[in-house]
Amino acid sequence: MNISDLTVEQKIPAIWRQAFRPLFLMGSIFAIFSMATWALFLNGNISLSPYGGMFFWHAHEMLFGFVAAIIVGFLLTAVQNWTGLRATHGIPLAALVTVWLAGRILILTNISPYLWLTALVDISFLVLAALFMGQLVIKVKQYRNLIFVPVLSLLIIGNLLTHLSVLKQNPQLYTWGLYSTVMTITLIITIIAGRVLPMFTANGTKTEKVPNLAWLETAVMGSTLTLTLIYISNLPAYLPKIVTALVFAFAAICHSIRAIRWRPQVTFGTPLVWSLHLAYWFIPVSFCLFVMHYVGLEISASNALHGLTAGAISSIVLAMIARITLGHTGRTLTPHWAMKFAFMLIIFAGLSRVCVQHIQAYSSINIYLIAAGCWILAYLLYVIFYWKILTSPRPDGRAG
Repeated sequence: MNISDLTVEQKIPAIWRQAFRPLFLMGSIFAIFSMATWALFLNGNISLSPYGGMFFWHAHEMLFGFVAAIIVGFLLTAVQNWTGLRATHGIPLAALVTVWLAGRILILTNISPYLWLTALVDISFLVLAALFMGQLVIKVKQYRNLIFVPVLSLLIIGNLLTHLSVLKQNPQLYTWGLYSTVMTITLIITIIAGRVLPMFTANGTKTEKVPNLAWLETAVMGSTLTLTLIYISNLPAYLPKIVTALVFAFAAICHSIRAIRWRPQVTFGTPLVWSLHLAYWFIPVSFCLFVMHYVGLEISASNALHGLTAGAISSIVLAMIARITLGHTGRTLTPHWAMKFAFMLIIFAGLSRVCVQHIQAYSSINIYLIAAGCWILAYLLYVIFYWKILTSPRPDGRAG
């Protein structure tokens, strides 16, 4: 590992030693704030006028404020393991986080008279992250991992579309950017899960690792990439609905076979693993909801989309950051007992949000607020029990 001298390393505050530290922590805190603000808005307790309006703010910030921070934190940490080169840390990392934070403040306060400035600052975060990562991968000619640079570019395109919807007052651009971004993030999860879930399962349960099947991985990746490109190209507005439904159906079948092969039944005693398996199942379930929507059943596209956002993305993010935080700070992979409840809460929140369309009609209880409350509590538990870990040096004295 080509990293700096430990004497120099130890002079850097712990939180700036690797990208996952500030971005996991600040991203999670921001997510709690954002979800709480959204719940208060839905309940009529507050009134805000952020950049793009409240509905824009909620969707955009959960994706590009929260999830993008976690993805960048993960990739700029993983690239150090992949390349053997010291990844973004110290002042460059602090500058990157400052750009991310500036974007959040500008969008929430909406005080800039120049809307394009808000858009430029926000988009710059992902651009800088792609540059920081790409230059390390290229330096060691590890082109297999260069795939994440064009994938980050798809996120940049999605973010640009959402900002153009505000700048040009065109709601269709917002919908285009929103759906293409969710599909891109689902593609990122699909790639990463294929790399780590079989290994995590084998290591966590002390069982044999399930080998990937080349044809199945090709089918899973190909179908998920196809869906991403369909939405990036805005083709759902032009394709026959049955065509889109068939692609979703094929992708759902492939993801289901993949998830079954990973043997979720052996993980029940290992929270850091069963949480990932349960979270992953939201992908084929959500794809099935999209099939039902496109064939004309009473399933809204928004409900299917929330299966991916409130379900798959939110659950997988929590499970991944809980494991990565322990592993990359030199600690044993044994989470605090409260994290088991956090994993159950986030799964319940996702299920509640997916079912809200049908439950709310028969209940006077506000299911939206219940789902939001469980979601907030799940991430609050992570922040409470991982704060010290993220802000303290590794106990083994190593860099990072």
